[in-house]
Amino acid sequence: MTRGAIVVGASSGIGEALARAFADRGYEVGLTARRTERLKRIGSEMPTRAYVATMDVADPEDAREGFFELADAMQSVDVVVISAGVADVNYDLEWDLERRTIDVNVRGFAAIATAALEYFESNPDSASDRDGHLVGISSVAAHFGNGGTQVYNASKSFVSRYLEGLRNRQAGSDANVIVTTIEPGFVDTDLSYGSFWECSPETAADQILRAIEKERHHAYVTRRWRLVAWVLKATPESVLRHLLS
Repeated sequence: MTRGAIVVGASSGIGEALARAFADRGYEVGLTARRTERLKRIGSEMPTRAYVATMDVADPEDAREGFFELADAMQSVDVVVISAGVADVNYDLEWDLERRTIDVNVRGFAAIATAALEYFESNPDSASDRDGHLVGISSVAAHFGNGGTQVYNASKSFVSRYLEGLRNRQAGSDANVIVTTIEPGFVDTDLSYGSFWECSPETAADQILRAIEKERHHAYVTRRWRLVAWVLKATPESVLRHLLS
């Protein structure tokens, strides 16, 4: 049976690299983002069938409707990856920038995550022995607050905790849905704010797919960022404030 994956935010960066990697592994891929023409070009370059759907997760109700339409159009949906996100440096606390990040990274993320679980729980037939696999792209930034990118870091903390809550919910559910949290460090994309231990989107996609195949609940990308996350958790806020200022 044909396997299928939906990648939300597939027009660039990690999302595009993941979509291409899924196709290389034989998945039919549903591509969603705001940039329709770019999605069509990416889909035309894939070795498997690609489905394209324009989606702006900043409009949650429309995005949920589009998600269900896309899922119903595909032969099978075994994996849903939510990679859409925005990040702005905003030391001046411009409300439009803060609000946009919340709309996309928090409201939009939750809208698609709940839609994916609703779909999996109501459509238990998949190409694997599970009902579905939800993957959310968070960030190592979830582990600390940083001046200037405060809303981005906070939004990624929401993503990580929300996915943790969904995993705990699934533990008491009859549905067999795997929920995976991915926390990348610096990846060479438009959202990257550093080059320390930076990897390419293709390297990130390869490690994320391995985590998906192993049905991991949580993974850092690259794996060495586990050490950074541990240090961040163990360091007092007053020390971090001095180091990050």
